[in-house]
Amino acid sequence: MRRTSAGLLVALAVVGAGVGFLLDHVLTISGRATFTPSLLLPVLLLMIAAAALGVAWPVRRSVRTGIRIDPFRALRAATLARASSLLGALLVGFGAGLLVFLLTRPIDPPVGSTVAMVALIASAAVLVAAALVAEQFCTLPKDPDDPELRERAPEPGGGH
Repeated sequence: MRRTSAGLLVALAVVGAGVGFLLDHVLTISGRATFTPSLLLPVLLLMIAAAALGVAWPVRRSVRTGIRIDPFRALRAATLARASSLLGALLVGFGAGLLVFLLTRPIDPPVGSTVAMVALIASAAVLVAAALVAEQFCTLPKDPDDPELRERAPEPGGGH
């Protein structure tokens, strides 16, 4: 399983920003109040970040100490880390899109809405960072018997 690329995370953040901006725009055009995320959402995102790190820590410990761990457990930890980073990137963009729409309106935004969106962006960024660290924890060292590594390695006799 390859690591999550920065390009994918940036693309998801841009898509999320567009969706957030368009959602508030459509709500405003239809005469409704703009969307304000709950203040419990950042708490939930921080709990997911802690869970991703907590699930990945035993995998890291087993890689460093050489103690065998169930490969399915390691795969679940890596999958949770990847999904968390993708969700976090989407929510960073979504919160940024909501905030940009709110700040570009001709009236001053309510403080509560601004705080909720900044908290969403910050907690989603923490989720992305924690998920990438958890994904790093789940990275196994290269196997010296891997045929792909042997093809790239120089010949033992100098091999000119």
